[in-house]
Amino acid sequence: MESWKKNLWVLWFGSLIVSSSFSMVVPFLPLFLIEIGVTQNIEMWSGLLFSAAFFAGALSSPFWGSVGDKYGRKPMIIRAGFVLCIIYLLTAFVTHPVQLLILRILQGLLSGFIPGAIAIVGTNTPEKRVGYALSTMSTATATGSIMGPLLGGVLSKVFDNRLAFGSAGVLCFLATLLVIFYVKEEKFVPSKGKLSVFNTLKQAAVNKMLMIVLVLTMVTQFSVMTIEPVLSLYIVEIGHSASDASILAGFIFSLVGIASIIFAPRWGKLADKVGFQKILMIGLFAGGIGSLLQIPFHNIWAFSVVRFLYGCFFCAVFPALNGLVVRSTPSDFRGRAFSLNQTANQLGGMLGPLAGGAISGVFSIHTVFLITGLFLLLTMGLAYWSQRFGSLSAQQASTKAIDG
Repeated sequence: MESWKKNLWVLWFGSLIVSSSFSMVVPFLPLFLIEIGVTQNIEMWSGLLFSAAFFAGALSSPFWGSVGDKYGRKPMIIRAGFVLCIIYLLTAFVTHPVQLLILRILQGLLSGFIPGAIAIVGTNTPEKRVGYALSTMSTATATGSIMGPLLGGVLSKVFDNRLAFGSAGVLCFLATLLVIFYVKEEKFVPSKGKLSVFNTLKQAAVNKMLMIVLVLTMVTQFSVMTIEPVLSLYIVEIGHSASDASILAGFIFSLVGIASIIFAPRWGKLADKVGFQKILMIGLFAGGIGSLLQIPFHNIWAFSVVRFLYGCFFCAVFPALNGLVVRSTPSDFRGRAFSLNQTANQLGGMLGPLAGGAISGVFSIHTVFLITGLFLLLTMGLAYWSQRFGSLSAQQASTKAIDG
């Protein structure tokens, strides 16, 4: 097997494990707050817990991207894997929401397994196979988003959320071992410049297409994450107990992942033919309409069908954004480009849960779905406008990047 294919499948499996561990516990943080005795302001605490890791990650991602370009992306993945293992194990023993908040901040500052894996795949894969490789990687996180919530929901129902956190830590340790022994980062040329976030930002600023992609990533992630911290609470609101909500929330979270596994490879192949921007616009438009269509349904099964249809199209969005990062940057800057894309993702992930928690607390959870749908449609408009820069991206990637 060619080296890039071996890396792809090992990192695919590692990302599957890490994604599973993440989705085993994070969707159930609001319910875990109830378990440790929080009875007031649960929506606001949920928003803080979701946002804390994203805020910390937004600050640290450019630094880790620069370190990765100088010393290798594989060491960064190994570091992140061990950090996740320790943090999840410690989370199993928390007794107060402040302790949980501190661990979430540390997770954001020090982790980055999946972004690092995507950076290696995007950098070490032949250019003509990048679309295929990135769409394949997206199915890893999609599969993890199925397995994780189901496993986490069962563990929460049969035992408690603490066992789910402990199990997530063990899974991250196993994923890290896979990277240590089986991933080879070939053709790596260390960055000769100093480790500088300023130089990274300076190089990115002259690439208009990359800057637009970063904005698209941030707004898209913001839109999606407004719903994440309140979805399990919505299940309680429509008539199910907190205990049953763990199982049902796991099922509903998994539907989007199932749709992604089925349709993401098809979107990836289509992107190689028609371009990443067109696929991005289709996914954003369908995601916006799908979010709005979730508002009128108060029956759990009808709501589940709409979530599945939403996932069939929205699964095209983030692989397309990753593809645009590759297409708009030279290979020697790609690690830092992905770190900036991760920062944009983290900023959206930080602001989204805060907005979702605040909106649902002041108005209603249905209002959150409305805001999400409108934002995704606005993002589609920005993606359509950005097409004028698409023809410049290759030239910018090769001639306008400034050496640090």
